[in-house]
Parts: sequence; structure tokens; C-alpha cells
Amino acid sequence: MNYLKNPRKQTDFSLPVFGGFVQIDVLSGSPEHNLARVGELLESLAPPPGAVIVLPELWSAGFYYEGLADQAAVTGQMLAGLTELAGRYRICLAGSLPEKRVAAGRVSYCNTLYFTGPDGVLGAYRKQQLFAPMAEERYFEPGDSPLPVATPRGLLGGLVCFDLRFPDLSLGQAARGAGVLLVSAQWPAARLGHWRILLQARAIENQLFIIGCNRCGTTSDTVFAGHSMVIGPDGSILAEAGEGEEGGGAALDLSLLAGVRAAFQTAGLTPYRFPDQDKICPLEGLLEKVACYRQAGRRMVFTNGCFDILHEGHVTYLEAARREGDYLVVGLNSDASIRAIKGPDRPVNSETSRARLLAALGCVDHVVLFGEETPLGLITALLPDVLIKGADWPVEKIVGATEVLAAGGQVKTIELVGEFSTTGLIRKIRTLQ
Repeated sequence: MNYLKNPRKQTDFSLPVFGGFVQIDVLSGSPEHNLARVGELLESLAPPPGAVIVLPELWSAGFYYEGLADQAAVTGQMLAGLTELAGRYRICLAGSLPEKRVAAGRVSYCNTLYFTGPDGVLGAYRKQQLFAPMAEERYFEPGDSPLPVATPRGLLGGLVCFDLRFPDLSLGQAARGAGVLLVSAQWPAARLGHWRILLQARAIENQLFIIGCNRCGTTSDTVFAGHSMVIGPDGSILAEAGEGEEGGGAALDLSLLAGVRAAFQTAGLTPYRFPDQDKICPLEGLLEKVACYRQAGRRMVFTNGCFDILHEGHVTYLEAARREGDYLVVGLNSDASIRAIKGPDRPVNSETSRARLLAALGCVDHVVLFGEETPLGLITALLPDVLIKGADWPVEKIVGATEVLAAGGQVKTIELVGEFSTTGLIRKIRTLQ
């Protein structure tokens, strides 16, 4: 079921944020009771406007498999309740709920972390790693596209319980610009030490804040740990709950992230963690991502071209370009742009195909199309930290070089390897016909 509203745009991430948790003893199969308990603890906590508050995993009913379909049927009602609470306090609430999905007539369920604001659901993260000891794989399907969610408090990453043990899931979201990671969990008391260590490890390695909300109480033979926590980017525990029901939290000074990462950066340095299609985006969407990357201290490399028939020379060039910074944006000439430059017989491959092939390369982080004959407008809008062209271009003739240098960036050229060219390939193909 799709409950998503249009996501909010990125806001000023330098403002302080209150990050908190509402730790409850989840009563199995009783969503109305659990929602009421969330409301009571929120009232006691009295979070300030703009706060980000996390709830436990499957907070509405627990792992109530025999009633999963019924519980998923009231997820919309639970989200409406969270929306009302978010509006009352002007905050963002996040916690996982069962989500019903229907595709090609087939019904499935996901353990989904919903991010909810005063206007409804802002986004969602579906649990990737299902926990075999709880037989999750028999009832839930794993999620896909583990990407951060745009909220009024910036990009927020998400994990659900067992996901915490898999570093790539948080690493990928940090690389995409998340400065705060929300963890919704039902973690047992027998592994409380792991809960604390893993929260701290994810915060330290990604240099971000973490709000981890765990449930408390007992279900069947399992005692849950409680001990919800707020962790700083250096691994320090800023707030920690006990073993019972309570709300708590701490102020998150997000402006500290830049300083922590400047001292020594470990966050966001991976080249390829995401579905390829997500790399292709319009300029407006790319600018929002770039704003987040810059707040995380990541340096943009930009290059451009037609890339009509992708060949080894292109790949070697793009790999070399990627090494010049933290992420590579490729400006791609549209079909109309290429026809204007090279004539009516080009391009051989459509802009959609060319963008898809470029996005499949691990060294390419984003692809953005432009319709003009030169990428000057694109470069002026993006102002990359490093502008790259082939060494056959004198720096003074590189489009956008003046603008990038004036903004404090660098312009570099890369030696072209071998005798590769799209024009040469087309000529060779024609001789074989």
C-alpha cells in the first residue's frame, strides 16, 4: 500500500535537532493500545518542534504473525495516528509497521520503517536483512533500494533491527548524504552488549548521529533489552534509556559533522552501493543531492560527453576521473544536442540507453542530461570541485573552466589511452557491412 506523500526538500542542516525515542513494551496484536501508549509517552517527553523521534520495530502489534494480514490492514490507521501526533508536536516520527504490497496479483508483506511528519508519510525504508530466528523470511520479503529519506530535518537514513549488523546498509545511506541514522528495533536483552557496540560502531564508521529505539518488556520467552540510545558521530552515548517504558533523547548539533569529517574522513567514500537507475536524475534533483554531499564534505568531480558507443577508452577515462574526488557526475549530451553537433546520423544509441550504460559503471555516481551544445549551464549550476576533460583539450578552451576556477575549484585533464573513438568504431562497423 502506498501511503507516501511528496518528500520535503532539504532544509538547513546546520540547525540543532532534538533526536529522541519512545521506548514501549509492545503489546502483541493490540495496535490501539500501543498507539495510545506512544501518545502518552510523547506527552511526557514533550519534544520540541522539529524533533526526530523513533519508535520500536513493529511497534503497533509486534511479531504477531497469525494476525499479520489484519495488522497490515490497519497500518494506514496507525500512520494516520502518527501523523496526528507529528502535527500536534510539529515533529517527525519514525517506526516500523507491516506493509502490504500487491504486484501482479501477488500479495506480500514488508517490515517497513515509515518516516511520518505533520502532513503524512515522508518516505519509507524496508528492512533488508530478515531475522531467521524470528522466522521473518516466512512472512516478510526483504526490501530494496536502501536510500535515505528527505524530511524537513534533512536526509535521514533508516535501519530495522537486524540490519544493524550489516555495515553496507548504513554506509550506503551515509554516502548518499544522511547525517542521522534511525534504527527501529526489537533487540533481546541477551545481546544488549551487541546492541550498544553496533550502534556505536555504525556511528563512528559513518561519522553521523544515530537514534536507536528498542522495545522493552517480554513476549513469550524473549526478554527485550530496552536501552534505547542516541549516539554521537564519535561514538559517545548522548542519551540512554533503562529497561522500562520511557521517552528520552538529546540535542544533535549537526553542524559538528563537518568538523568531525574534516579531522579524518571515513564517511561516504564508496563508489558503488546503489541501484544503477537511481544514478540518473534531472538537474533539480541532482542539486538537492549535491547540497547534502557538500554538507558531508564530499568533493564533486564533473566531466561530460556524448558517450554514444561506450568503449574501453571511455571506461578508462571515467575511472581516472572518479579518482580525483569523492563522487563523479557525468553530464550527458541529449539526442537533440548530439544531432546539432554531429549531424542527423547521430547518435547511434538513444539518450536513455546511453544514460543507462553510464549508470551501470561503478565509477559513475550520477548521470544528468543536458540539451544545449555545451555543458556551460550545467557546470555553472553545479560548480564542481574538479572539472575533468581529456588531455586533447587545452585548459583555456575547456567549457566551464573559467567558472570553476573562479569558484575555487580545479580543472584537470586526463591522458587518453589507446586509439579508441566512437567515430572510428562507426567507421569500422560500416566497412564490415
